[in-house]
Amino acid sequence: MGGDFAPDVVVAGADLALVKYPDIRFLLFGDEEKLKPLMAQYPKVAEASEIIHTDKAVAMSDKPSEAVRRGRQTSMWMSVDAVRKGQAEAVVSAGNTGALMAMAKVQLKTMPGISRPAIAGIWPTNRGESIVLDLGANLEADEKQLVDFAILGESFARVELGLEHPTVGLLNIGEEELKGHDEIREAARILRENVPEMNFVGFVEGNDIGAGKVDVVVTDGFTGNVALKTAEGTARQFADYLRSALSRTFWGRLGAFIAQGAFKALKRKMDPRSANGGVFLGLNGLVVKSHGGTDAMGFASALDVAVDMAGSDFAARAHERLAALAFHEAERPVGEITPQETEEIQVAES
Repeated sequence: MGGDFAPDVVVAGADLALVKYPDIRFLLFGDEEKLKPLMAQYPKVAEASEIIHTDKAVAMSDKPSEAVRRGRQTSMWMSVDAVRKGQAEAVVSAGNTGALMAMAKVQLKTMPGISRPAIAGIWPTNRGESIVLDLGANLEADEKQLVDFAILGESFARVELGLEHPTVGLLNIGEEELKGHDEIREAARILRENVPEMNFVGFVEGNDIGAGKVDVVVTDGFTGNVALKTAEGTARQFADYLRSALSRTFWGRLGAFIAQGAFKALKRKMDPRSANGGVFLGLNGLVVKSHGGTDAMGFASALDVAVDMAGSDFAARAHERLAALAFHEAERPVGEITPQETEEIQVAES
């Protein structure tokens, strides 16, 4: 029930996903009165789905703490709970990002050795696609958390991009080893010395993301989210400039007509719907966040990511890398949670 155009877009996206994955099955958590008419429009979805009724939903404006405290009967809480209970392999939501992260952390907990989960997304580049994380789950990240993100991002790239040895870089203000704040430099040292199996290339800059210099770009959530919104805004600005320039004169319109095939290819390449679906990495369960304003095609892309992850060995690969880091056992015992997570659990239990 989350997102700007729910539940219509969610059901239509499920219908598109069934074309590629005819064996997929859905648990649809939401208002039965709103979902049943859509089932009549999409009989294939109706056949592949079970509706779990609730007329309560988390609003996009709800604060995460309030959503966790009062949201036990909402569609979002119940869908995450289905993953916790093993009734579903993944949850996909276009709803409130903060609330979804809070509910997921409280119910699913983090992987052993991971203090905070990160949001990872697929970024179109000149070479194809890259993985960028964190895209907004954590405003700050210390050196150990950046190392965690690198390990999780590398494992995700193996699954989603099909790369056996993806290259990993830390986003910084320069490539030189002396640049950047202490946490970034220390994270680079740890990755070089403690994770020799990783194809870590060092620091990358903002312009290297779109160039595809590395397969995995690691940063804190504040920087990652700003970079993402800047890139999206720049892409829209470029499209507006191009549209205005081509429509200004007769010769511009004629040139656009002649080159329409190339422009369609460019539009497909820059279409954000094809890369929709941010994964909450580091949890004991699979959670995929769709953009709230996406359409059916975009939501189907998020479902595509969920199916890929559900059928992968992502967790095993990540655990293997984490176990190789001695400092995880020495300084952050297995199963330890942060004070922030403890507070969230106490709030949920109350």
